[in-house]
Amino acid sequence: MGCRLSQLDLSIEAGVSARHLSFVETGRSRPSPELILRLAEQLGMPLAERNTVLLAGGYAPAYPSHELNDPELAPVRAAVRQILDGHNPYPAALVDQHWQLVEANPAVALFTAGAEPHLLTPPINVLRLSLHPDGMARHIRNLPEWRTHLLKRLRQQAATRNDPALYELHEELRGYPGGDVAVPVRDDAVPRVVIPLRYRHGDQELSFLSTTTLFGTPLDVTVSGLAVEAFFPADPATTATLQALAKPSAGTG
Repeated sequence: MGCRLSQLDLSIEAGVSARHLSFVETGRSRPSPELILRLAEQLGMPLAERNTVLLAGGYAPAYPSHELNDPELAPVRAAVRQILDGHNPYPAALVDQHWQLVEANPAVALFTAGAEPHLLTPPINVLRLSLHPDGMARHIRNLPEWRTHLLKRLRQQAATRNDPALYELHEELRGYPGGDVAVPVRDDAVPRVVIPLRYRHGDQELSFLSTTTLFGTPLDVTVSGLAVEAFFPADPATTATLQALAKPSAGTG
């Protein structure tokens, strides 16, 4: 999990004696489900992996996993819809734990326009759409920099979640053209604090800052894997262009 906790540190954080934790580690003592969950919390395990560890210990899973259209997740759907609608005319999309597109606002069409049909056939993987040469990649002006950023993030997620599907996706995307580069050092008077997405739209270059919104304290496996990826204009010209694109065309009446 990459926490780098010693056994003593972990025992203190989990509120259990180092001796008992040692017995658990060596198989001399069987952990209770409560101890498993406390240790998993301290190690930052994803909810799905906590369920897997509980099952391996002979216990029932602690966290449910609903479908997004189940009645229990209606408040989640409503919150997501409010975020997506409120972010228009700037692009925003809801993705699941494997970067599959769940929902998006109309402004995301800016990124999907011109992509080949095979990348837009559900389930749509937004990272594949972003980096595939038949998708957004051909319009990204700083592709090596943006590609490096996405691959690093994906690799970290795969390691944190110990998810074979994310490792497989990382290997696939790493094989796409574009090149890896280190984040360049800028000599500008105003230093850059985030990596922008520089995207060509017609004869214009649009610049975006991206943010990720997660649900706080999730208790459902599905909800814990959801994220809203939102893009904000990084300069006045991009703001003006996106607002102009969102205006309805004048009627011919």
